[in-house]
Amino acid sequence: MHWLAEVHVSLRSGIADPEGQTIGSALRSLGYDSVSEVRSGKLMRISFEADDSAAAEAAVAEMCGRLLANPVMETATWELRADEQQDPELVVP
Repeated sequence: MHWLAEVHVSLRSGIADPEGQTIGSALRSLGYDSVSEVRSGKLMRISFEADDSAAAEAAVAEMCGRLLANPVMETATWELRADEQQDPELVVP
């Protein structure tokens, strides 16, 4: 079965986020004065095969633990769904 995971990786609370601070400062300089904080992160869309939802969930958890997120500094959350129609952007010919 084909699965699609959207993995969100962000810095843990209390970890300095210079990229987020720069973006926040730039937004305020553009007139968005109500912006008080920006935290940056990464979004990864992963298309893969797994036998069932439990195997897909375990695979994403392992991917995050081994490569996608540094557990000392980052947290990873994800949304997982069966991919009824494969996204053409993710399919490699």
